[in-house]
Amino acid sequence: MKITVSYNQDPNTKIIAIKSAKYLGGYTLHIIFDDETEKFIDFKPFLDKSQNPSIKKYLDQKLFSSYQIVDGNLNWYDYDLIFPIWDLYNGITL
Repeated sequence: MKITVSYNQDPNTKIIAIKSAKYLGGYTLHIIFDDETEKFIDFKPFLDKSQNPSIKKYLDQKLFSSYQIVDGNLNWYDYDLIFPIWDLYNGITL
């Protein structure tokens, strides 16, 4: 017996990636997605609410501003901190 799995992607599914992100100071980033949608996101409320020391450490602005874009994602220090692109794109409050 052979078992196969088919992952057919819906042709209407939109794949979103981050094209660029600019640090604006504090905990705010100006993000441009690959479809040219722009968002200004303040991450401070999320960082303030967190009880996790691994996340709280990003209240250090120097550490927070050291993000990279890796494979269309915002990435801090080898995936130490990362956010779902869809949430950022839709403006879901962090």
